[in-house]
Amino acid sequence: MLHIILYAIVPIFVVMALGYFSGKAGAFSGQDARVLNKVVLNYALPCALFVSIVKANRAMLAVDAKLSVITFVVLTAAFLLVYFIFKMYKGNTAADAAIAALVSGSPTIGFLGFAVLQPIFGESATVGLVIAIVAIEVNAVGIPLGLWLLNRAQASSNAAQNGGKKPNPFTPMWNALKQPVAWAPILAVILVLVGVKWPAELDPSFTLMSGANASLACFAAGITLSSVKVVINAQVWLGAFLRLIFTPLIVLAVGIIFHMEPANLKMLVIASALPPAMSGIIIASRNNVYVATSTSSLAVSTLLFMGTCPMWLWLSDLAIKQFLM
Repeated sequence: MLHIILYAIVPIFVVMALGYFSGKAGAFSGQDARVLNKVVLNYALPCALFVSIVKANRAMLAVDAKLSVITFVVLTAAFLLVYFIFKMYKGNTAADAAIAALVSGSPTIGFLGFAVLQPIFGESATVGLVIAIVAIEVNAVGIPLGLWLLNRAQASSNAAQNGGKKPNPFTPMWNALKQPVAWAPILAVILVLVGVKWPAELDPSFTLMSGANASLACFAAGITLSSVKVVINAQVWLGAFLRLIFTPLIVLAVGIIFHMEPANLKMLVIASALPPAMSGIIIASRNNVYVATSTSSLAVSTLLFMGTCPMWLWLSDLAIKQFLM
């Protein structure tokens, strides 16, 4: 756990702190953070998502069909549940709820997946399999779905303000799919499903850009925090609960009901209990929607993960011994 804290959690806060203090010192502004997020959202993140997914293959998805099905069904259902919970929250708009789902409804598997799971479970192929399947769900399903919900909410709001008719329901979907952060992971999944082998020689051309993803995102999140009022309210705690407690609990329960392989179930529980996806913060800042609450939720959830991670290791061991062995 000390290794995870030092190598995965602390760097997030260090880079966010650099962004925060540079913002407070006047070196960067909230507008600068949106420019950095534009670079991440349109270039670095799509490259990172594409390369991480396209290296998978059809056999990988078929090795453990139960793992794939449970991952996609449960995490997508949890994403939608977060959306509807925050949409019903007094004072929230549908756009706020979409950002809340992108943040609290998805784990930051691409950023922390290997950093957290490998020190705990080793560098086996199974660890990579679990991370790859969760990454495909989060990036190829969660991000496009969240962008569609956000674009639909914004289109409806604009129509209402202008006294116009309801927007075409397919327009927000098309606007979402036009964004690189949505179509890049979908394209990668299509290539995997049709059996296209990704040439290793092309990796450096994509990884150089994708390497800026996590660092720029954390730095921009810090700048954003310096330019908005940090809030620690009920929605922040609710988001942390849904991300760190509720989703992994549902994963554990469903995995036990359908008798998942114990080792895979334990890894999936930890993967689903990771802090909020950084992509949600980037999209929030880019669209200037729900920025303060979502960024505060990221900071609080990441801090709390240092306690919830060992808790889920203990609880999943206990449940597996009780019901699967």
